[in-house]
Amino acid sequence: MAKGPRYRRSFRRRFEGRTDYHKRLKLLKSKKLRIVIRVSNNNISVQIVQSKLGGDRVLVAAFSKELTIKYGWEANTGNIPAAYLTGYLAGLRAKNKNLQEGIFDLGIFYHRNRVLAACKGVIDSGVIVPYRKEFFPENLDERIKGVHIENYAKLLKKEDPEKYEQIFSSYLKKKKIDPIKFNQVFSNILKTIETKA
Repeated sequence: MAKGPRYRRSFRRRFEGRTDYHKRLKLLKSKKLRIVIRVSNNNISVQIVQSKLGGDRVLVAAFSKELTIKYGWEANTGNIPAAYLTGYLAGLRAKNKNLQEGIFDLGIFYHRNRVLAACKGVIDSGVIVPYRKEFFPENLDERIKGVHIENYAKLLKKEDPEKYEQIFSSYLKKKKIDPIKFNQVFSNILKTIETKA
């Protein structure tokens, strides 16, 4: 570790790789509402935050666990379709509170596809957010609807039924979801969110 009179250690969160303070300062200077998206292996949270001098204030929040509790989502809460639905739910709640626009605060950019799916959900709900078209990959819409899950399930069921039963066991036994019809499950939950939110 460096030592000496000119050495200065960076802030703890920067040193740990959690916060990019230069990026955060630019976001705060804009004085717009920040749409904060954070993703872990099993959870996704989307919050609309107002920055104030005394501290940040969360105006709207949506969490992927709410999908199972309130809207009947029985699949994994940490996958790409769940990320989109969480972002869409947060966007609808923002529109209901008359919050029309914001900017994305993605932090240190981990779990790229799930974060982008949540971003797409917020945009599709009608919240105005500046972005470039190149920001989203081409096949993201298919992955949001769960087409990649369907295709993988069909392939496994045809080629290796034992592995199919093993990989999709939580869907088939506990939750009774047919992974081959995942797109239909997704669209049903999307309609439920639109009516209830």
